[in-house]
Amino acid sequence: MADKRNIFLVGPMGAGKSTIGRQLAQQLNVEFYDSDQEIERRTGADIGWVFDVEGEVGFRKREEKIISELTERQGIILATGGGCITSPQTRKCLSARGIVVYLETTIEKQISRTQRDKKRPLLQVDSPVNEVLEKLAKKRNPLYQEIADLIIRTDDQNAKAVANQIIQILDKKSLHCMWM
Repeated sequence: MADKRNIFLVGPMGAGKSTIGRQLAQQLNVEFYDSDQEIERRTGADIGWVFDVEGEVGFRKREEKIISELTERQGIILATGGGCITSPQTRKCLSARGIVVYLETTIEKQISRTQRDKKRPLLQVDSPVNEVLEKLAKKRNPLYQEIADLIIRTDDQNAKAVANQIIQILDKKSLHCMWM
């Protein structure tokens, strides 16, 4: 873990990856990237449109390529899409090229944070959102845990507090000094 110069945030939708990532990048004075925003920037379309046109398989291929490119950089914070870890190649890139922080949250908190968000294609379904989130959690949570260097629960903390907690843990593990 000591050779890793990047911080990659993984976790389910609504865990706060983008918000916490921006806060962390600001505090560490490094560049911040969001893989979903990067896909939107490069395609000129929102994630929902990419899902509609290319399907989830096409979207995941695009996501895998972008995450592979971004993880080759040094000294960045990257917020990933919740499903990126379903790709073995993406898990390998994240694990090998940075410190992976799993931002853990409950399904109840995910629902409260995402219920009005129409930009989440996997939630635009007829079945209840909690059923969708439970199904995703059952499949993805073990994958997040598998690659995580740190696990931080985000339910009852704001973004600044979580970012501070991550920095404190990195300091204790003598990893923060690599940013200076």
